[in-house]
Amino acid sequence: MSDFLADPNQWLPFTFAALMGLSILIYVVLDGFDLGVGTLFAVAADDGEKDRMIASIGPFWDANETWLVLAVGLLLVAFPVAHGVILSTLYVPVALMLIGLILRGVSFDFRAKVRPPHKRYWNRAFLVGSLMTGLSQGFMLGLYIMGLEVTAWTLAFAGLTAICLTAGYAFIGACWLIHKMEDALQRKAVAWAKRLAWFVAAGFIAISLASPLVSPRIFDKWFSFPEIALLAPLPMLATGLFIWLMMKLARLPAPDDRGSLGPFAIAIALFVLCFAGLAYSFYPYVVPDRLTIYDSASAPESLAIMLVGTLFVLPVIAGYSAFSYYVFRGKATDLSYD
Repeated sequence: MSDFLADPNQWLPFTFAALMGLSILIYVVLDGFDLGVGTLFAVAADDGEKDRMIASIGPFWDANETWLVLAVGLLLVAFPVAHGVILSTLYVPVALMLIGLILRGVSFDFRAKVRPPHKRYWNRAFLVGSLMTGLSQGFMLGLYIMGLEVTAWTLAFAGLTAICLTAGYAFIGACWLIHKMEDALQRKAVAWAKRLAWFVAAGFIAISLASPLVSPRIFDKWFSFPEIALLAPLPMLATGLFIWLMMKLARLPAPDDRGSLGPFAIAIALFVLCFAGLAYSFYPYVVPDRLTIYDSASAPESLAIMLVGTLFVLPVIAGYSAFSYYVFRGKATDLSYD
């Protein structure tokens, strides 16, 4: 450990990889639920429900997307070679994701400004933008797990992860609505979460089965001893959390709104466990089985300078995000642009 800390060629790439991973995890959880709320527009009954759903994410969605900007920025400045490899392979889904994010941002404001007959078009645009973003990110995740190889098999797997991640976003969005909504819409959110939870389970299982099969290195890392003893608690804990989640959903909505935050907290824990499994599986590679974080890192002198800026920016982003969630805690109020 002392040798590791004494060598900036070791601890600086590791630090930036950890910061990038943390940014991606926070983005997936936070922007995941507001993308999920947009995806659930497909099953919302009327404009009144959609207005309340939008109101539940209105104070947060811009800040949530900041974490994606931070993660991509860290990848670019800390691992420029890997950035070039990843973005050149994933150019099309990245472009589609950006179009989806732009469509969401435009629709968010325009739907509240247009004449009532035109509002439904912007509602559809918000839904399409949310779906494009979630599906693109799931597709990129699938290709990344497959080592960025483009074949019929890897494209099929990427399609599966695209569907499962989008369903996962809708699931965590439903869990968010359970906490933020009341009465009929809260009951609908409970029903949505119950159905979507099974897609989340299918996604976890698919990734867990595919990761060791696509890489002999990951297979050895999972199933050799003592590594298997270290990894085994993750799927066991995830299974226990899933059972607990379904039990809590069965008891909701409860009198006095007791336990409404529970499903959202458990959903976050499930996403964290899945991310921890992926991080364990792929470390120290930033491009699976091709480039490690140490091979592709910028010069230590550059990383040291950028670390100072990162350690300033990261708390600022975390601080204003936490402040916004504190200020707008509790149930969502009626949507207003006055």
